[in-house]
Amino acid sequence: MQKAAPIFNKRIFWDVDFEKLDYDKAYKFVIERVFERGDVPDIRACRRYYSEEVIRDVILNCKFLPEHATYLAACIIERDVKELRCYKLRQLNPTLLPY
Repeated sequence: MQKAAPIFNKRIFWDVDFEKLDYDKAYKFVIERVFERGDVPDIRACRRYYSEEVIRDVILNCKFLPEHATYLAACIIERDVKELRCYKLRQLNPTLLPY
């Protein structure tokens, strides 16, 4: 039985051909992009399509997520934010202090 394709907002995938996107082959790209640029309905659609284990593995190993998305992703996968690779990389490369 084939799963129905998730319905995402097209603005998330602005730089790729949305109609040709294969959700199973490019699952890492799709999950990272949804958590990076998507809103709550997009994340819910992602969680309905992919298993919790797949989402957890992708989120734990992704290189970049915005700061607000990092904390949201940590809550969704029920892990400490310090376990996420993107959080560790951000701590290794601090930015200038906001003065």
